[in-house]
Amino acid sequence: MIQSTRKRFFAGVLACFVVGGVMLFGGQGPERVAAVGRDTYEGLEAFTNVLAIVQKNYVEEVGPQKLVDGAINGMLNALDPHSAYLTPDLYKELQVDTEGSFGGLGIEITVRDGVLTVVSPIEDTPAHRAGVKAGDQIVKIEGELTKDMSLVDAVKKMRGPKGSKIVISVRREGVNKLLDFPLVREVIRVQSVKSRSLEKGYGYVRLTQFQDRTGTDLDAALTKLTQENSKLEGLVLDLRNNPGGLLSQAVKVSDMFLDSGMVVYTEGRLDNQKQKYFAHAGGYVDVPMVVIVNGGSASASEIVAGALQDHGRAVVLGIQTFGKGSVQTILPLESGAALRLTTALYYTPNGRSIQVTGVTPDVTVDNAPPAQVATREQREVREENLRGHFNNKKAPSSPAMKKEQEQDTSGEATKSTEGGETPQEPEVKEGELGKDPQLDRALHLLKNWEAFKTTLASAKKPATDAATTEGK
Repeated sequence: MIQSTRKRFFAGVLACFVVGGVMLFGGQGPERVAAVGRDTYEGLEAFTNVLAIVQKNYVEEVGPQKLVDGAINGMLNALDPHSAYLTPDLYKELQVDTEGSFGGLGIEITVRDGVLTVVSPIEDTPAHRAGVKAGDQIVKIEGELTKDMSLVDAVKKMRGPKGSKIVISVRREGVNKLLDFPLVREVIRVQSVKSRSLEKGYGYVRLTQFQDRTGTDLDAALTKLTQENSKLEGLVLDLRNNPGGLLSQAVKVSDMFLDSGMVVYTEGRLDNQKQKYFAHAGGYVDVPMVVIVNGGSASASEIVAGALQDHGRAVVLGIQTFGKGSVQTILPLESGAALRLTTALYYTPNGRSIQVTGVTPDVTVDNAPPAQVATREQREVREENLRGHFNNKKAPSSPAMKKEQEQDTSGEATKSTEGGETPQEPEVKEGELGKDPQLDRALHLLKNWEAFKTTLASAKKPATDAATTEGK
C-alpha cells in the first residue's frame, strides 16, 4: 500500500493527482531495463540483503510482497509529491475516478504538518452537505486517532459500501471542541460541467474536474446556452477549486475558445516527453470571456487559464492559483499495478512555468474578507506547501493589470459604514449572483466589455505576440 504522507486523495478513491495533476496514460508501460550500472547493482545487492535479514529476524513473519511494495513506495516518496506506486486495486480506482464515478464521502484530503487535512469537499456529496470545510483537520475516524495514519489507511477506513455509516471528528480553526460528522457513504458521481444563464445573453459554466467527457459535455453546455440566449454576449468560465485531471481535456477545453496558436507544451528528459499542443479554427472564439480562479485551481485548470491569458482571449479574475506545473504519466506494470511518475513540466504558450508560482489573475478579487485572508492562507494547501516539490526555475512574468487589481483587492463586500463600524460580512455562496463577489465582478466586466477591452488589449499585446511566435 502507499505509505506516503505527501499525496492527496479523495476519501473513497485514490486521487489521480495531487490537486489534480495533469495526467497522461502510458499505454503499454515502461520499457524493460536491459542493464544497470555498477552503483545501481550494488544498491540492489544491499536491498536483497536487507530483505533477507528482515524476513529472517523480524519479530513477526512478514511476506516478501509487503516488503517489496514498501520499498517501491519509499523509492518513489524520495522523488516528488506527485509520484506514487499504485497497487492493482488503487490503479483500477484511478481509472474509475477519471470517468467521474467512485465510492466514498466526497472529500479530498492530504497530510499537512503531519495532520490529515481536508483540501476541499466535493460539491453535492455527503461531506459537502454535512458542512465539512477546507482546512478541517480529521483527528478521528470512527473514534480511532489518525495521528501517524497513512493517507491510504485513512482512505480505506473512510471507504465502504453505499449506505453504510461512518463518523469523522475534525478540528476546525476557531472552534474549541472537536466537531463530529456522522456521514452515510454514497457512490460519488462528479458532474464535471455545470452551466446556466446568469442574465439574458450571459452564460456561466463551472468545470469541477477534467474527466474523460469534460470537453464533450462543455460543448453541449455551450450549445444549450447559445440556444437559450439566441446569442452569447459574454461567458464566465469558473475554474475555482478545480484540481485538474486529464491533459487531453485541458487542451480540448482551451481549443474551444482559441482559433489558432499553441495551447501548452511539455518538456521532459526524453524526446517523447517534449510535446506541443495547438488550437484549431472554430469554436466559441468571439464571445467575451472571464475565467475565475482561486487557490484550488490547479494543474489542468492552470493550463486553461494560462493559455487563454497568454493569448489575450480572456480576463483571468480571482486570486493566485495552486501552482502545479508538472505532468504525471501512468505507467502500467505487468503485475496489474502501475507507476504514477512525474515525467515532464508544462509551460504556457509564452513559455511561463506555473510550477509553485501559479497563474496571476489579471483582476484580483478575493471572496474572503481581509480578516479571514491570513487565516485562509495558513490553512490552504498549495504546491509550495508540499514537501519535495519542484522549484520554479523559470519564474513567470505576469501580464496582470495593476490598475484593476488595486481597485478590486479589497473587495466590495468589505467596505466600512460611514460611522466607522465594520458591517457583518455577508455569507459567500460561490456561483450565486449577489453572494459571490468574484462572480459579480466577472459579470460586471462582461456587461461593460466595450469600455474594458481597450485596456485589456493594451495589457495583453506583448503576450499575444509571444504566443503567436512560440506557436510557429
